[in-house]
Amino acid sequence: QVQLVESGGGLVQPGGSLRLSCAASGFSLNYAIGWFRQAPGKEREGVACIDNHSTIYADSVKGRFTISRGNVMNTVYLQMNSLKPEDTAVYHCAAGLLVVYRALLRPNSYNYWGQGTQVTVSS
Repeated sequence: QVQLVESGGGLVQPGGSLRLSCAASGFSLNYAIGWFRQAPGKEREGVACIDNHSTIYADSVKGRFTISRGNVMNTVYLQMNSLKPEDTAVYHCAAGLLVVYRALLRPNSYNYWGQGTQVTVSS
């Protein structure tokens, strides 16, 4: 059974950095891992995703966020730099089986979700 646990959220000032971690278990390398976020009153949106071949980012975070796999298998990180107040949201990681590239940022491409971690960017 696939399980995902996020950590690393918190309160940070604008311009600051945070690194989120997603510890995943129970899945094979055929799964894509994505980071998604949902702010109050808004739909869940894809932020950054990684599979065996590529990474993809939402336009709003390109150049500021980096998704990567850790040395420990099945750990995926989201390094977030130059944070803005509009980045405030609950961040979830998710796993999806055999997701095609063009669908990597779509929440409905993913079958398994973590509980989420709050990121608040405020002075």
